[in-house]
Amino acid sequence: MYEYKFVETYLGSFFSSPQHQETIHEYAADGWRLVQVLPTEYNGNGKPLGYEIIFERPVQD
Repeated sequence: MYEYKFVETYLGSFFSSPQHQETIHEYAADGWRLVQVLPTEYNGNGKPLGYEIIFERPVQD
């Protein structure tokens, strides 16, 4: 059994800097594993602007 954490972020404040690496390392240190990054918002040209980062970890008893 797994539990999931969903982290929302936006292109201008996240992927334009190494912040995404820091976020992934921060969650990994807490036992979370990166599962997927999904685009959630797009501009008028179809370019993704918003993302949801999905982490999972085994449920701790």
